[in-house]
Formats: sequence, C-alpha cells, structure tokens
Amino acid sequence: MRVSTNRQDIEILLVEDNPGDVRLTQEALKEAKVQNQLHVVEDGVAAMEFLHQEGQYADVPRPDLILLDLNLPKKDGREVLQEIKQDPVLKRIPVVVLTTSRDEEDILKSYDLHANCYVTKPVELDEFIQIVRSIDNFWLTIVRLPGE
Repeated sequence: MRVSTNRQDIEILLVEDNPGDVRLTQEALKEAKVQNQLHVVEDGVAAMEFLHQEGQYADVPRPDLILLDLNLPKKDGREVLQEIKQDPVLKRIPVVVLTTSRDEEDILKSYDLHANCYVTKPVELDEFIQIVRSIDNFWLTIVRLPGE
C-alpha cells in the first residue's frame, strides 16, 4: 500500500454528465491551484470501466479520489457508489458525492452506501470554487489517502 504524500501524485476521477459542471470543476480546481490529474467520465458504466481499468481505460491510473454525481446516464451514481464500496479493491477510494440533489433520501442513501461525504453543488460559481477548494484542502492536504 502506498500512502500519497506528494500532491502531484493525486489522481481525481470526476464522474459527471453535465459538461457545464465538468468545466466548472476544472476551473475551480485550476483556481484552487490544485495539483492533480483530473480524469472525467460521463456515465456510470464508463466510471466502472475506468475503475476496473477495462477497454479504453486499460492504462489509466487508479484514482486517489472520486467526485461522483448521483444522476448519471446508463448507470445511476447510487449504483456506481454501491459497486465501488462492495469491491474489495476499490472500496478504500474516498468517494465524494457532488450533486445538485438536496433530497434527504439521497443523502441518507449515499451514506448508507458508504459515501465518504455528500456535497450539494452550489449554483453560484464563487461558491462552487469555494466548495472545490474545501474538498481540495480536506481530501488532498489534511487527509492521508491510501495508495495502490
């Protein structure tokens, strides 16, 4: 097991189908001066292929952190979260649910499925940047992440 101590080693998988939210996340990470390699997939099936390093994702690194939207095409984010947390190889990867849903049922279900945290996306860009900075500060600076 490798423990990530160098911020340049951080690999982030963003599972998001909304191009606007992908762009906002990229901009927020850039604004926050987060040193990372951001990988983006647009649906739940692609997320699982990426995580299992299958098909076109055979040579991708295993992410240190996953930013997961709940409402995804092909495979719902809740299903993706459940599969990640039931997989002995993937379950240690922290999953941050990053969604527009404020539904209490979604929050409870996400924690029941062992999400590491649940963050509601703000509407305003400045707030979104602040949220991403907070995620960066907590998950990529304060927390020690397990490696491969």
